[in-house]
Amino acid sequence: MFEPSKQIGSRLAVLIDGDNAQPSLINKILSESSKYGTVTVKRNYGDWTTPNMGSWKDTLNTYAIQPIQQFRYTIGKNATDSAMIIDAMDLLYSGTVDAFCLVSSDSDYTRLATRIREKGFFVMGIGQKKTPRPFVNACDVFVYTENLVPKKPTKTRTGQTKSTKAPKEPPAPDPMPLLKQAFENAVGEDGWAFLGTLGHHLRQLDPGFDARTYGQSQLSALIRAYPKSFEVREVGGSDGNSSIYVKLIT
Repeated sequence: MFEPSKQIGSRLAVLIDGDNAQPSLINKILSESSKYGTVTVKRNYGDWTTPNMGSWKDTLNTYAIQPIQQFRYTIGKNATDSAMIIDAMDLLYSGTVDAFCLVSSDSDYTRLATRIREKGFFVMGIGQKKTPRPFVNACDVFVYTENLVPKKPTKTRTGQTKSTKAPKEPPAPDPMPLLKQAFENAVGEDGWAFLGTLGHHLRQLDPGFDARTYGQSQLSALIRAYPKSFEVREVGGSDGNSSIYVKLIT
């Protein structure tokens, strides 16, 4: 959707803050991160002597995730972030990975993401929508876990089945201001913008932008949901694939 193929072939390290991640979503998290490279390192950080980390046990075995023990030397102080940051910097200079996926909703990883990107490495973040904006903006791509939760059908009063997200979420903000701004950055001299370029600029403006936030599976579907604002044109290629172009209706 946003040119993840440019990262295909990259060796990706998935580093999980066990105190700030949900074991029930780990299959979705690994699937999402694999769009941007081959996951070669999977580590989960936490104090495994505490009861709250017990829910991770089966997940670690199933997905071959390496648990990294970090004791809490001070009551109320989370030491997980320090261990994860140190490991990330070791991996950064080891030459064994080319990209990182940081799984947490904690703003303490903002500087880590910034530092990794300064070295020219791709950084993906995965966390809840409550994740502070500085951490989101420090990543190349940020995926909200709420968008990874599968939709489940509910019955309407008329007995018809419809799909809604669970748990119930507040209405999504209007995507049009961001779409228009990205279009202005992507538009060519002929007034049309290539969809892939539009998606790139959307991520530049907001790393957390995701069509799924607005109830659509892909950016093209989101654009088509606004026929009064955008015109869509598909151009067939010699290889049988089509390229999608977008024009803002003024």
